[in-house]
Amino acid sequence: MTAVDLPLVVGVDGSEPSLRATDWASDEAALRGVPLRVVYACLWERYEGAALARDLGKPSAQVLPQEITGAAARRARDRHPDLKVTTDVVFEEPEYALVRESRDACALVVGNRGRSGLAAALLGSVSLTVAAHAHCPVVVLRGSHDNQATPPVHGRVVVAVGEDAESSAAVRFAYEEARRRGVPLEAVRAWRCPAHESTDHPLLADAPARLHEQHAEETLAKALRDAPPDVEVLRRTVEGHARRVLVDASHSADLLIVGAKRRTGHLGLQLGRVTHAALHHSACPVVVVPQTE
Repeated sequence: MTAVDLPLVVGVDGSEPSLRATDWASDEAALRGVPLRVVYACLWERYEGAALARDLGKPSAQVLPQEITGAAARRARDRHPDLKVTTDVVFEEPEYALVRESRDACALVVGNRGRSGLAAALLGSVSLTVAAHAHCPVVVLRGSHDNQATPPVHGRVVVAVGEDAESSAAVRFAYEEARRRGVPLEAVRAWRCPAHESTDHPLLADAPARLHEQHAEETLAKALRDAPPDVEVLRRTVEGHARRVLVDASHSADLLIVGAKRRTGHLGLQLGRVTHAALHHSACPVVVVPQTE
């Protein structure tokens, strides 16, 4: 299949966050003009589902998983009647199943936590593992406590620009998302001036900080020099920890996009502290885009 034929995959488990993920994924699939694939994966029913079904008076262990995917599919079709929706039930650990699904997907959407979540503020282990190892961009739904699809109220997509962003897959992905939505793209680069570089001399007090800020501006310029003319790009350098800067930026964004490097010789993506902070604390959905070195 070509890239335009690949479906958008959403992982569901019957939890309210996964229903919100289904709503968001169906909107995104309709926006992209691609099919939606609903996947329920769980190893537990594979071994104990039959006994549980007998206790509940149900005919087979397949009932619960099929009910979950069927409800999600109906939910997606109610939002977009013309959307092509397929479903699948996989008796496997969800993180492994969804990572495998990511090989043949244009993007993968998951809720911030599943049925075993302890608190809305915590990111579930499945979501974190999938974001770390998937082969396609992963959208983790954040920013809503009413279990509704996050509405695009801000009209802005934000992308985090790292040190090696000149050929960043995250930036290229951000261009496409901003174009699809018809909204500006805000590229954010955080910078800091280490304390040991500061000086008490009144004429030189701002010199070290200005050098770091200038470097941040140059990094942004390199990352965005191939920006398409039909996308409005806003450039912003902010002094502070990248983790805090991005979480703050998420409060005025509909989508926060970050990159994750896949290093040769290492298993999966290497999610750094900045990406972890975004996934755990963002006020809007977060997209983790794999970047191959």
